Amino acid sequence: MHNPYSRNMEPSHSRRLRLFSPILAGATLRERLIACLGALLGIGLTGVISGYLFGQGPHLPLIVAPMGASAVLLFAVPSSPLAQPWSIIGGNTISALMGIVAAYLIHDPIIAIGVGVSLAIGAMSFTRCLHPPGGAAALTAVLGGPVVAGWGFLFPFVPVALNSCILVGLGLLFHKLSRRNYPHVAPRPAENTHQTIDLPSSERVGFREEDVDAALEALDETFDIDRADLSRLLQQVELQATLRSHGTISCADIMSRDVIAVGDDVEPDHARHLLLKHNIRTLPVKDREGRLIGTVGLRELSESTSTIARAISKPAVAAISDSALSLLSVLTDGRTHAVIVVDADSRILGLISQTDLLSAVARLLLTDRVAVPAVA
Repeated sequence: MHNPYSRNMEPSHSRRLRLFSPILAGATLRERLIACLGALLGIGLTGVISGYLFGQGPHLPLIVAPMGASAVLLFAVPSSPLAQPWSIIGGNTISALMGIVAAYLIHDPIIAIGVGVSLAIGAMSFTRCLHPPGGAAALTAVLGGPVVAGWGFLFPFVPVALNSCILVGLGLLFHKLSRRNYPHVAPRPAENTHQTIDLPSSERVGFREEDVDAALEALDETFDIDRADLSRLLQQVELQATLRSHGTISCADIMSRDVIAVGDDVEPDHARHLLLKHNIRTLPVKDREGRLIGTVGLRELSESTSTIARAISKPAVAAISDSALSLLSVLTDGRTHAVIVVDADSRILGLISQTDLLSAVARLLLTDRVAVPAVA
């Protein structure tokens, strides 16, 4: 009799997918093609601009070899801490400087190359610009021959720093045009909007920051991911696991359909009257075609002197989602009290408040408690 939990029973298609899965988490064919295009433009234009500024000839290399490795990081993994602007510019420049120092002080090239790379790693670590191609920049400075020797201590700045600055500038432009997040800035951790010492509500259950630190210490390894990004990834994993287990409740199941809303030309006094009369905290604002354009609450009404709701409305938190539990992270951020459910044309279909979602979660917990009897 076979064991249904045996690892050998893994479906063959899952094993095939694993064989052809990308090495980097989240990498897709589209991302790789964008990286190829970015490297083509970045390296090509860096060479063209450098050649235009200083000319081509044996007195100065057009572009140093470490720029190729820098381009791999800049365009293939732009969210990596090793691929940020300061990492590329500072890492390459400082490492080349360490290589020059090693070559100047140590005449044995075998010893100099080891010392140069070692000094580069230490200097990059202390200046918070660790960049793997920096090791190649240090080696280039030590073994570069008469061209590098002729430039001496200027070599780390021209062409290394120059190439790095041009490449980063092109990378910034390319990522902006391709709508990618660069420089990568991890979202700030949740804050208590009530300005008390309590943790934000979303962090009072589940893992905490100290758990992430303890796990990293227990694994005793260094990972190429920002710590804040790691926490954000783990939170998303928790959410996805919850949706997989309890994602059967749809927005349509729990949303309020008789939504109290106002037009964009309503007087603030009328909006305030509706908020108090219906005991609600969020009032959707719609245009003449019924499309959602924002929301107002008592705070916005008290802080504004405008006479029309459209001018004082803040961007609405809207959703076109099937699973109501996917709104957990939004409705527990300490700022959002309700999510407006809209159709593809931004017309209001319903509203889900924190109370609506809390009731749905409570029903799920009761269902699980009944479905899974306690073991004596």
